[in-house]
Order: sequence, then structure tokens, then C-alpha cells
Amino acid sequence: MLELYQSEGCPHCAKVRAKLSELGVSYVAHNPRLPGDEGGDVANDVTYDELTAGGEDQIPYLVDTERGVTMYESGDIVEYLEEHYE
Repeated sequence: MLELYQSEGCPHCAKVRAKLSELGVSYVAHNPRLPGDEGGDVANDVTYDELTAGGEDQIPYLVDTERGVTMYESGDIVEYLEEHYE
């Protein structure tokens, strides 16, 4: 299962969502922050804690539970999706 920690107003997250849609890949979206220029205020403490457990405080953050992979950076995530889900 893929889990995407994201914010609706974030253009980097939109890039990852677009790639997931293009590939027809199902995923669970978590919204730890409200939309905003810097990612917004924390809206959900539980998902925010899961987000920062990866070592950073940034979105997008992808968790691939099947492969045990976690990653930040939209460009890296898109490359990963193309490599493993195309």
C-alpha cells in the first residue's frame, strides 16, 4: 500500500498526485497540515508524527509499505513511482 503525506495546496504534492493518477495507482492520502505557503499549520497530530518519523518535517512524504520504502522530495518520489509502478 502507498501512503502519501501531503497538503492540497502544495504544488510539489500535486506533482506526485498527478503521477499516481497517471499510473492508475491507488494510495491513501494523509493531510497532516492545512494548505499554506510553507505547508500550513499542523491539522492532525497523529499523521504529523508519522510524517516526521521519517526524519524530516516536509511534504510530500511517500511510504510504500509493501517495499519498506519511505521518501521525501517530489522529484525522487516521481522517479520511484515510474521505476516501480509503470
